Amino acid sequence: MKTLITNAHIISPGVDISGGSVLIDGTRIAAVLYPGAPLPEADKTEDAQGAMLLPGFIDIHSHGAGGCDTCDCSVESIRTIADCKMKEGVTTWLPTTLTLGTKTLMQVCETVKEYAASPSGSKTPGVHLEGPYINPKQCGAQNPAFVRPADIEEVMMLNAIYPVLYISLAPEMPGALDFIAQATAAGITCSAGHSAATHADFKKAKAAGLKHLTHFCNQMSPQHHREIGLVGSGMLDKDIRIEIICDTIHLCADMLNLTFTNKNIEQMVMVTDSLACSWMPDGPGQLGGLPIIVKDGVARLESGNLAGSTLRYAKGLQNVWKITGKPLCELVKATSWNQAQSLGLTGLGKIAPGYTADLVMLDDNFDTMMTIIDGAVRFKA
Repeated sequence: MKTLITNAHIISPGVDISGGSVLIDGTRIAAVLYPGAPLPEADKTEDAQGAMLLPGFIDIHSHGAGGCDTCDCSVESIRTIADCKMKEGVTTWLPTTLTLGTKTLMQVCETVKEYAASPSGSKTPGVHLEGPYINPKQCGAQNPAFVRPADIEEVMMLNAIYPVLYISLAPEMPGALDFIAQATAAGITCSAGHSAATHADFKKAKAAGLKHLTHFCNQMSPQHHREIGLVGSGMLDKDIRIEIICDTIHLCADMLNLTFTNKNIEQMVMVTDSLACSWMPDGPGQLGGLPIIVKDGVARLESGNLAGSTLRYAKGLQNVWKITGKPLCELVKATSWNQAQSLGLTGLGKIAPGYTADLVMLDDNFDTMMTIIDGAVRFKA
């Protein structure tokens, strides 16, 4: 089946075409057409009426939405979250775990595997293990009762159930460097998070294979003029990719501006770190067995610590665009292309011939009008 999207404002890495058209043939993009070009025949035509058309977002760090959590160990919960993410324009999502016991993590992998066999919303090519191999002094909203040393055998067992694509861990903890080297050799992307690592620790971890920093600035060693910590490492290093929550709460607007101004856009990865309370009204909730409260859309533990976000993906992009003034054709590298490159998700992250037709259409307020996954319209507002 061929679908033609006409009169679209096409925004892709390095590409900004007003009034363009995109031809989809089956699951792939067949052609990108400039204004005035002859339009090919198609079985179905969608008039974008000037709306923005972007590569589908890839959220590599999201725990939940719609009242459901990845660690509910329920296929129905995974389906609910995936449907919410799809409505945000997220076409690929890594269900993200918490610091919990081995049995629970096994059940998560089993349920994601079951969902992936018949997906209804966002695609789930693998999982993100956030913990349990973190620094107990940097738990944040993670449950310290389940913190344990890095265990490659545990991860390989989980990976055998369903692919573990991404792991957040504290590289300064005993055994972490060997773990990073082994996980990297197995094709798993390692990220430093919930960590008190020094810059020297960071350099050792990077040499072992570390590729990312998890939710930049949050629950990581801060920058100081006598020890730059992980925050300084992320700003200084030219290769490390950094996850960044762009809700203006986890990082204030000035810090977002500072980071996007001084860090190469190819190293930026926008995430939501959304919780079950995303897409839900304010009120009490749970995160990994710990009580949280959501007030004015901000989720916190009883201690006052931030506990993830209620951010909807496109709103993060809108925030950064307004704060930095950078062109969207550059910023979209951080919404899908960089993620695809880092995790080896071939054919994703661009609107170009031959790429998978994973697309999101946004209005001027960055609200999702349409989400296309594998060439099929899966959501329409």
